[in-house]
Amino acid sequence: MEQNNSSKNGSLITWTISLVAIIFGMMTLRSGGATLFVTEVRANVGNAVFFVLWINFILGFAYIAAGVGLILGRSWAKNLSLGIASITLLTYAAFGIHIAVGGLFMAKTVKVMAIRSLVWLCIAFYAVKTDTIKIQNQED
Repeated sequence: MEQNNSSKNGSLITWTISLVAIIFGMMTLRSGGATLFVTEVRANVGNAVFFVLWINFILGFAYIAAGVGLILGRSWAKNLSLGIASITLLTYAAFGIHIAVGGLFMAKTVKVMAIRSLVWLCIAFYAVKTDTIKIQNQED
């Protein structure tokens, strides 16, 4: 009985984290797509850093794929989540260098990138943790 409740809780957590990833991806594609491809929106973005926008927009597709992979229990979702977290952190670092050398930027981008980094570090940690538990359970 206890294992069944644990399994249900794990499933609920997996679904929640997966839905966060999928919704985050859809929001990223919507906002990034509008900024990159809608002339009226692009004209009003101010000091947007376009390499950050492009990377995040492209990652939006990966966010959705990772979320679906986590729901389906696919082992590749762990690697994809780790890759997303790594690319996000590298982009954040490159953005920091851009700022340090005097590049123009929007202050909200600093906050948004911090949130993206934290979210994907948490998702990647969960994906690694649950994948490790699955491997251990298979060995038992």
